[in-house]
Amino acid sequence: MIAFQVTELKVFMHKLLSTDCFDSFLLEEASIAGASTFHIDGHLNREFYPPEEWEDSSLRPHDFAAWKDMRALCFDLIKGKRTPLHFKFVLHLMPEHVAALLQKGDTAITAAQIKAFVLNVKYDGSLLTLITGTALHTFLPDKTPDQIWDSTVRSFLAKKEISVQEL
Repeated sequence: MIAFQVTELKVFMHKLLSTDCFDSFLLEEASIAGASTFHIDGHLNREFYPPEEWEDSSLRPHDFAAWKDMRALCFDLIKGKRTPLHFKFVLHLMPEHVAALLQKGDTAITAAQIKAFVLNVKYDGSLLTLITGTALHTFLPDKTPDQIWDSTVRSFLAKKEISVQEL
């Protein structure tokens, strides 16, 4: 787990909310506090979908909403003349990308052992931080997946020209 402080807040927010930069992520949850506080649970509701669609993984491949489907809503809740008091987004890398990352890292850990590679985006009213995390299905003494994810996020931020300072 590593933490970064975003040094160019407006640039980052534009990329997060107005571009496809983070479209390889799912939204587990969001909390946005302004005049009111909004909480978004990114879990998809089984009752909303017909049984054949829920059970067909090609139609509904994830348990969480895709960030690309939620970012416009989040943007609408944040935009305005006043800066939000605070917000938090918990993003998961889409599962279909996990195996490729693990292969690059030359580890015996499999994608089935990884519950999620997580990126927490937190704004406290003045500072915006990004915190990486790895959720596992079971305890693993091998910290290689954490190291792979941390390295991947560093590369991702550099490639997307997101200026950060490691904390």
